[in-house]
Parts: sequence; structure tokens; C-alpha cells
Amino acid sequence: MKQFDYIQPKLFSVLKDYDAQQFTKDAVSGIIVAIIALPLSIALAIASGVNPEQGLYTAIVAGFFISLLGGSRVQIGGPTAAFVVIIYGIIAEYGFDGLVAATLLAGIIMVLMGLLRIGNLIRFIPKTITAGFTLGIAVGILAGQLKDFFGLQMGAVPAAFPEKLAAYAANFHTLQPLTLLVGLAALLIQIFWPRVSQRIPGSLIAIFLTTAAVQLLHLPVTTIGDLYTIQAGLPPFHVPALSFPLVQRMLAPAMTIALLASIESLLSAVVSDGMIGDRHRSNAELVAQGIGNIFSALFGGIPATGAIARTAANVRNGARTPVAGMVHAVTLLLILLFLMPYASLIPMTTLAAILIMVAYNMSGWRGFVHMVRKAPGSDVLVLVLTFLLTVFFDLVIAIEVGMVLAAFLFMKRMSDIAGVREWAAPAAEGETALAEKTDLRRVPEHTMVYEIEGPMFFGAAVDYLEFTSQRGKRVLILRMRNVPAMDISGLESLEEVYEICRREKITLLLSHVNPQPRQVMERAGFLEALGRENLCESISAALRRAAGIS
Repeated sequence: MKQFDYIQPKLFSVLKDYDAQQFTKDAVSGIIVAIIALPLSIALAIASGVNPEQGLYTAIVAGFFISLLGGSRVQIGGPTAAFVVIIYGIIAEYGFDGLVAATLLAGIIMVLMGLLRIGNLIRFIPKTITAGFTLGIAVGILAGQLKDFFGLQMGAVPAAFPEKLAAYAANFHTLQPLTLLVGLAALLIQIFWPRVSQRIPGSLIAIFLTTAAVQLLHLPVTTIGDLYTIQAGLPPFHVPALSFPLVQRMLAPAMTIALLASIESLLSAVVSDGMIGDRHRSNAELVAQGIGNIFSALFGGIPATGAIARTAANVRNGARTPVAGMVHAVTLLLILLFLMPYASLIPMTTLAAILIMVAYNMSGWRGFVHMVRKAPGSDVLVLVLTFLLTVFFDLVIAIEVGMVLAAFLFMKRMSDIAGVREWAAPAAEGETALAEKTDLRRVPEHTMVYEIEGPMFFGAAVDYLEFTSQRGKRVLILRMRNVPAMDISGLESLEEVYEICRREKITLLLSHVNPQPRQVMERAGFLEALGRENLCESISAALRRAAGIS
């Protein structure tokens, strides 16, 4: 049905001309991306405070549904670094049951967002906010890895950033030199391996080499198996016990997960569009992301979204359809079933090194510095405040405050450019008026002409009332060609002008009213009160009508 085309999965579109050659490319790319996703999924799960296999559950279940139902041809879904700080905080405060509830609610919210066509509105979130909280998340991820990277002998890492730093400082004397050495080796491998090969991820090589070194040399370095019992097998299906009080408590975290997942997935889709020359369906993508998160929660996973780096790798390896993402999920399932026990041998410091690289790559610090140097002061304020709130408080507060502040600053800018300028009638024969020479049009002596500039909304305080001091004037023309939008406050200002004109027996004419303001006036009944004959299509028509009014 055509009314639902906006949420039609891309898979249905691309299968019409699908052939064996493209399937081969998609299958190869899916396997390669699965190899890339394997260490990241494990590392992100541990950093989030859950068991290693739960990262794979997420990549398998959510990744499959995101590809199957998504609005992008090449999107790869799964756990991402952006969620680490959020998940860790939710588990610390509400436990894993709280996380399951929040993920489930977030999925439902995203499905509703897609059905209500909200996907196109995500682009209105300012770049200053996304850049600020992205760097803040990266700092939080980096801070969360220092315990394992240095091998510090301490208890659970506090969730709050200042307490984290205090705990590290108090326990830094327990640093393990061999653990640090292995971590540094893993970090250096990831930095320099791309010079050897771009196809095989450096994180995978780092895992193989450092794990082999620790096992063969019997180094006293903590591994995943020392801290976690890894369970191989199919993801377990579990329906959480939801209660109304729990839903109430988890609604705010769920909104944060839904918003962040929406932003990241659609950003990833836009990036991949540019790489393959396609155009994604944003609302279909949101629906798929929501369904993916719902099933991730039901199968023991964590929040998922589109992963930009894995999606880009998918494209570079030849994928052009969602089949590649589905192959990626199936490949990870096979690894989970048959190879997962070997993951217990991976050193924790190696996973910390992988996440340190992830944090660096996602931080966008160069763009952040560029904005601080080049952007207007108001934008810098939003950028830095969002960053600091993300680091020292949480992402919910950062996004809420950032959006409110950005909205107020935008309204301030709009009010600064809004105003009214008066046309002056020619002072003598042959002379032209001021204000662009009145466009070479003569204004009747009994007529005043004001041009309104900018949107008429509650934030734009414009003084329209100065004309009342001009005696002998019987007509007022408001030229509105530069008024793109109007809200109820702007309409009330216009109604106030009309009432003053009516008391002073002055005819009010409006010229060149744009569609949106005209619609507002029409709906409020203002045009009927004004008289449709006083609504003129152009300033020339308004001046001719004014000349005919005695």
C-alpha cells in the first residue's frame, strides 16, 4: 500500500534485480564485517557492565533485524561506543532489569517515531550538541578503561566521572607493569597495523597477538575468563517483568537511548548514502532500529544502533544490499555457537586498548577544536556546555540543556534580524524616497508604508505602533514579503495593529503575505475581519488601492 511506502524496507527494493554476483560480494563483506564486529561487541559489552556474550547477542539479533527491515541498503547495526556510558549508568542505578526495560521502551519509542514520520526532524538537532556530547561520551569511555589498561587492583569503577578519577588516583600505586606493557602493545598494533593491511582490522590482530603472548609466556595478566563466565549457545529469550512504576522510572533513560540511537543510525545512513550514491528512508530506518532494540532486549542484548565504522567497512568491502548485514549477523551467531569459549583467553587490558582507540576515533576532537576557534560565541557556549554536562553529569541532562539553550539562542538571533523599516514619501517632485528609493514607487501622501523584516514570533519584539503619532494618515500598508513565518504571538501583534487602525479610522492593507503567515491568518479568521480586498498580492497593488481610498 502506497501510504506505507515511507517505511518499506530497502531489502524489498533491492531484491528485484539481485543476482549471484552481488550475493557473493555481500556475503564476503558480511563475513569481514563480522570479524571486525567480534572484538568490538565483546569489548563494548564488558565496558557497559554486562557479560561479553551479551554484546554478541546484540550484534546478532539487533543487527539482523536492522538489516532486514531498515531503510538503508548497507547499514550495519549493533552495540556502539556511544551507549557505553549510558548503559553503565543505568545498570549501576537500576540493575540489568532496568536496562532491559529501558531498551524495550526505547525500541517502542523509535518505532512510533518512524510511524509518525519524525525521522526527518532529527536533522534539526544542532551540530554543536552532537559534537559536544560525542566528545563527552568519548572522554567517559576513555576514563572507564583505565582500570583494566593499567591493571589497577581495585573494586568496581564508580559511575560518576569525578569519583572515577578519585578512585584511580587512590589506587594508582597498584599498577601492574606487565599488564600495562600488554595494553600498550595492543594499542600500538592498532595504530600501526593499518599501514600493513586495511582489510583486516588492527583490533583483531591485537587480540590474536596479545592473547598468544599472555598464554604462551604465562604472563600474570587478567583475562576475560578470570572475571566472567562466558556462555556459548543461542541467545536466551526472556520477557521482562514490567510494572508501571518501573516504566515510569525508565522513561527518561529510554528517551535518551531512543534519541541517541536515532541520531547515530541516521547519521550513519547519511554517510553510507554518500559512499554508494543512494538515499535512505529515514522513517523506515527508525522503525527497524526500534524493532531491533525490542528484540535485543528480549534476547538478552543491550541497546543497538547503526555503527558508522562498521557500515563504512561494509561498503568498502563491496556490499550494496542489506543481505551483507544479515550475513554479518549469521556469521557472528556461528562464532557464538562454536568459538566463544576461546574469548575467555583475551586479556582485559587488550579490550581496554581497543576501546581507547574507539574513543579516540569517535571523539571528533579536531572538529570540536575547530568549532571552538571559528564558531560564534553562542555556538561555542552550547558546544562546551553540552560536553561538560555529558562528562560530569549525564547525557540526558546534556541533551535537554543543550537543546533548550540552542533554541533560546536561535530565537535571539531571529529576533535580532527582525524589525520594521518605514518607507518615506518623496520630498519633492523628481526626488525618490529613502529606504531603497521606495523601489521607485510613489507613495500617496495620506499613506504610510512599513516593511516588516524577519519572522513574526514570540521572540521577535517588533514595534509596529509608531505610526499612530503621524497625523493626517488614512492608510497603513504593511509589506510582508520578508516574513517567512508567523506564530500566534505574531498574529496577536498584527491584531493589535488592526485594532489601533480601526479606532483611528485608518485602513490597514497587507501586501505580499507569504503562504505560512497567510494560513495562520486564515485559520484565525483575521482575513475576514481585515477584509480580503485589503490583502494585496504586491506592493504595487497595495499602493494603487491606497491611492483610491479617500
